Amino acid sequence: MAIEDNVVKLLMDNNLTITTIESCTGGKIASKLTNVSGVSQVYEKGFITYSNDAKCELVGVDKKIIEKFGVVSEQTAREMAIKGAKTAHTSVALSVTGIAGPLGGTKELPVGTVFIGCYLEGNTLVEKCQFNGDRESIRENAAKKALNILQELIVKKYKIY
Repeated sequence: MAIEDNVVKLLMDNNLTITTIESCTGGKIASKLTNVSGVSQVYEKGFITYSNDAKCELVGVDKKIIEKFGVVSEQTAREMAIKGAKTAHTSVALSVTGIAGPLGGTKELPVGTVFIGCYLEGNTLVEKCQFNGDRESIRENAAKKALNILQELIVKKYKIY
C-alpha cells in the first residue's frame, strides 16, 4: 500500500482534515493525496505558494518571518503550516519550502535543502531534510517524506500500532 493510501486512511479513521501548502514540491503532495479514492472526505484544499508573495497573500505568512529567516527556513515552514491550517480550517497541514535546483543553492543552503512543516491539532513539527539528485527526484522525495512525517505523527499521537 502506498504511503498516501495509509495517510488518507489514518486521516479518515481519526476524523482529521488536511490542507497542503507547497512551494518547491509544486503540488506533488496534493497530487498524491488526490490519487486516493475517498480523499474528498478529508482533503479540504491545497495551496501552491511558490513565490514569497503567494505565501503571504494566500495563507497569511508574515512577511517579516521571510525577511528575517529566509524563505527556506524552519521558521517559514512552521508559519506556512500553522497559517495554512488556520486559513483552510483544517486539523492537519503539511508545508514544504526548499531548493529543488539545479540553481538557487548556497553554501549554507545547498540544492536539496527542504524544510517540511507538519501541523497536527495545535502542534507543529518542522524537519530539515537534505535530498540528493536532480530537481524531479528532490521534489518527489520531499513529497514522500512529508507524508511519512505526517503518518508517523498521527500514529504516535493516536497510539496506533
